[in-house]
Amino acid sequence: MAATSAAVVETPNVTEPSLYLEGIPHDRFTQLRAISGLAWHPYEDGGFWAVTRHAEVRYVSRTPELFSSAIGHTNLWDLEADALEARRSLIDTDAPDHTRLRRLVAGAFTPKNIRRWEETVRAITIELLDEFTAQGGGDWVEMVAAPLPIQVILTMLGVPVEDADYLVELSNYLVEGTGDAQSIPPDAFGNTTELRLLPFNSPASHALFEYGEGMRQQRQDDPQDDLVSHLVQAESDDERMSRSEYRNMFHLLVFAGNETTRTAISHGALALAANPDEWQRVLDDPSMIESAAEEILRWATPVMHMRRTVTTDTELAGTRIAKGDKVVMWYASANRDETVFENPFRFDVSRANSDHFAFGGGGPHLCLGAFLARLEVTVLLEEMAKRSICLEQTSEPVRARSNFVHGVQSVGMQPKGTR
Repeated sequence: MAATSAAVVETPNVTEPSLYLEGIPHDRFTQLRAISGLAWHPYEDGGFWAVTRHAEVRYVSRTPELFSSAIGHTNLWDLEADALEARRSLIDTDAPDHTRLRRLVAGAFTPKNIRRWEETVRAITIELLDEFTAQGGGDWVEMVAAPLPIQVILTMLGVPVEDADYLVELSNYLVEGTGDAQSIPPDAFGNTTELRLLPFNSPASHALFEYGEGMRQQRQDDPQDDLVSHLVQAESDDERMSRSEYRNMFHLLVFAGNETTRTAISHGALALAANPDEWQRVLDDPSMIESAAEEILRWATPVMHMRRTVTTDTELAGTRIAKGDKVVMWYASANRDETVFENPFRFDVSRANSDHFAFGGGGPHLCLGAFLARLEVTVLLEEMAKRSICLEQTSEPVRARSNFVHGVQSVGMQPKGTR
């Protein structure tokens, strides 16, 4: 740890996964934001600087020359050199590799190209909501939040939608890997790879790699107009993408395209059920749907943190930090920063300031799927509003034991009214 411009203050622990079983420990993050300068947070292999305020998260995100994603990757913990190479995905790179890899897929996620998928998103949403209301409700995650984004991303990838349940199952196991306990043995799914070499330390990553390899072989023999075919073509075209880069890209697209939006939709339902007056405002004035979608994303903050490694001695928030130090951006804290968001702990569908970090703090690593996630949440709200669906919570949420994904595994909901 580098010397600082002020005495190191004892900081509240925000890394213990069990803390998140009751929701984000906002009281602890409020304490961290109030500390002058950066807070040093002990951790199993040394510790990190906790970056918890909106302004500093933005700065770290947009200054990749000082704060590297590639040197130590984005995990809280450090990895051995062979694990760094085996697990390196788009989010664990800096320019020029990041620029090259992102360019290969970015075109599919531009606002113009994402709008092409609106009819698909709407058709899936209508089918799911109709089934939800016909059954009088049920597990919102199982019936709506999980199937909507996975069906959309699989359609874009060219993966058979009938495999959605299997890939959601794998994603659930990957989230377990961000906590401190896994429910499957290391050799699950036929895995023979050391867990430290697999993303999320999970044998489910092996299964997802194997699935992606099967898709790669299919598209080599029978290319289609889909994203997997595009990746396979990139792999064979002047070696612009290696085999390892392909498998990690496929893994990232399936997980991120599924889990983050699923989490936003889950927390959106909880917020709407807990704040029926706010949802009524939307029903009375559908022009609020866009701002309501942004508020759901801020409220949910699906990915709660990302780590960077300092490339040279520097200073942040009046604190001197040294080359090689870890800094961790806590989006879950920045999205409740009192200096940026008025009444940040109030769910407000008309909130004018939507400068949230649900998709990261900007810069080169801004989430590729941001426009797709916005489309999915917006279409869902539109179709709920058309049907005047008001949600009522019928069971307590079962939350993920994770300090990384703000996940909800299940929660009971029922529609209070439809037409």
